[in-house]
Amino acid sequence: MEGPEGPEGAEGTQGMSLVERVTMPKWGLSMKTGKIIEWIAREGDEVEEGDDLAEIDTDKIAGTLEAPSGGVLRRIVTEAGGEAPVGCVIAVIAPAEVPEGEIERVAAEAREQLARGVPAEDEGSPVGGLAEVAGRALAYATSGAGPEEIVLVHGYGGDKNSWLFVQEPLAARHTVYALDLPGHGESGKDVGVGGLDALTDVVAGFLDALGIERAHLVGHSLGGAVVTAVAARVPERVRSLTLIAPAGYGPEVDASYLRGFAAAGTRRELRPHLGKLFADEGLVTRQLVDDLLKYKRLDGVDVALRTLLTTLLDEDDAPALDVRHLLPASLRVVAVWGRDDGGTGGVRLDRRFAANLSHPPTPISAVARPPDRRALSARPQLFQPVRRLRTNSPKAVMDSHLAAGAAGIDSGRGGVGERNPGS
Repeated sequence: MEGPEGPEGAEGTQGMSLVERVTMPKWGLSMKTGKIIEWIAREGDEVEEGDDLAEIDTDKIAGTLEAPSGGVLRRIVTEAGGEAPVGCVIAVIAPAEVPEGEIERVAAEAREQLARGVPAEDEGSPVGGLAEVAGRALAYATSGAGPEEIVLVHGYGGDKNSWLFVQEPLAARHTVYALDLPGHGESGKDVGVGGLDALTDVVAGFLDALGIERAHLVGHSLGGAVVTAVAARVPERVRSLTLIAPAGYGPEVDASYLRGFAAAGTRRELRPHLGKLFADEGLVTRQLVDDLLKYKRLDGVDVALRTLLTTLLDEDDAPALDVRHLLPASLRVVAVWGRDDGGTGGVRLDRRFAANLSHPPTPISAVARPPDRRALSARPQLFQPVRRLRTNSPKAVMDSHLAAGAAGIDSGRGGVGERNPGS
């Protein structure tokens, strides 16, 4: 980062190095601009990394922008109601001791760029790609250039855009891939006979196709069961697992949601089922419903979803997956779930360990190492929270877990538990 010009010299350069330019995020491959709906933090507020800064709306989705670092919110450049291109500076965070002149210089540059309508360089945006895996076209988006790689695997009916609020911040320090499972997103719609083994082949084949030797695997719902199976099959290629409301870890599943989602063909039929995915059903927008209906009406999707449904449910609508015995005893694992999760394809873990969430759309609960595999059948809860965390975002939990390594967990959101493998 360049220092200021003029007589302030080295002192000014040091001050500028402490300035954090908060930019309009890119939530999805097609996002070009975003609109500030509300600033949650005010100028002069002290903020910590991960604190909610602003509510942002796009043509696809609304979400909350988090502080990229701690400090004082010194300047808001784009006021509520204003729009900014992706990558443009919309606010400035810096310690109180950074001179006001330095802050104003950064803010003035940002205002000039916005006035010209010049979009910022989009260097950090996800780049789409296609990989051939087992004769199928597998779509993915990649971002970042960090030394360690993360692979994000969505759940039933989702796609790579399920990770809109996670992929960008993780890419600051990692190379991050979000893929579309067969039958989903832009990947081929042929899922064959479906089944956990077939999906495991796909994700393991994706690692081969992209030359990924070892990766942190992150899975949501059905994706959680899949990455568990991948870790069991090729443990030497998995650095860690992060499981978000994973399927296959408990006796509960919302069969009415899964079957209803698969069968729904109209807005009226689909909307009530989507409401089960949110603590606040008001977040189910018309755009979200329309986008999912558009996907469900593609050739081959109906057959794919109905085929994969048998991977999740048996004939009596009980869970068809149990992957607890597959969890490698020596692998570091993070489990994340919401306080009110009731089994929409994932697992409701013991309520005693659930976090009190201040921001329901990004629920977090526990981080843990697995107990001895021999104890799984005797102990219904796999993860033992032992302390509270300061934050409330999936990015904070995952990034903290990925960065902490085997020594321990530094920070995250929700409740946290940790056990030494084999203890």
